[in-house]
Amino acid sequence: MRTTFLGLLLALCTCGSAQSAYETLTDLNYRPDSTDAYIQERCVLDFYHPTDSSGFATVVFFHGGGLSAGAKFIPEAWLDQGIAVATANYRLHPRVKNPTYIRDAAAAVAWVMEHIEEYGGDPARIYVSGHSAGGYLTSMIGLDTTYLAVHGRHPDSLAGLIPFSGHTITHFTPRQERGLEWNDVVVDRYAPISHLRPDAPPLLIITGDRERELFGRYEENAYFWRMLKLSGHPNTWLYELQGFDHGGMARPASVLTLDFIRGRLP
Repeated sequence: MRTTFLGLLLALCTCGSAQSAYETLTDLNYRPDSTDAYIQERCVLDFYHPTDSSGFATVVFFHGGGLSAGAKFIPEAWLDQGIAVATANYRLHPRVKNPTYIRDAAAAVAWVMEHIEEYGGDPARIYVSGHSAGGYLTSMIGLDTTYLAVHGRHPDSLAGLIPFSGHTITHFTPRQERGLEWNDVVVDRYAPISHLRPDAPPLLIITGDRERELFGRYEENAYFWRMLKLSGHPNTWLYELQGFDHGGMARPASVLTLDFIRGRLP
């Protein structure tokens, strides 16, 4: 499926504001039992949530940066839209190695699943999303059930997974840790496509334009989408954002995310 540049401009211009009152809690430690200094530094999230409503949806969002850089932020399109956002940091290469990144992401999601009702959110309306490396983490913790199982949780209770231009093969940083080149393709247990499940949460897969994306990123996501469908997954959709490159696709993807949460997609 291709989404046109004009259509997204219209969506960006007409994205309405919910006019809720909000509170932002910063640097909440989602691994509070650890005394490790690097965990205390990086295993934190900011939580932006409505204070004058309840039963709202929540998006747990992971930043990009190749698993070696980046920091938490809230996509601008999600501000004052009647949803909550938990945006999380995680430990980075080279100070840690795979699968520490995935384990941290799972711990952040588990923290939100455990605490969201305390802030008025609906635990049945938790979505996970992320851009690039964050999209990879989204798919891994949503499809490989072992990461949330450590925390006594199951990804099938999530309302949806929304990876923005994430790897569906094994991420290039774990490959680099093995001494491989960026184009040495690996599909092992650290590849989301290795964990196809028909009962997985709904997936909204979004990429930039296939001619402007990174390293065949559209093509691997298209294959991921097709294999999920052939494996019997009933709720998987693929959007290619025509005209947008890898970095630029994140803003229109965040608008599509709002439409998905509100039941306007597909």
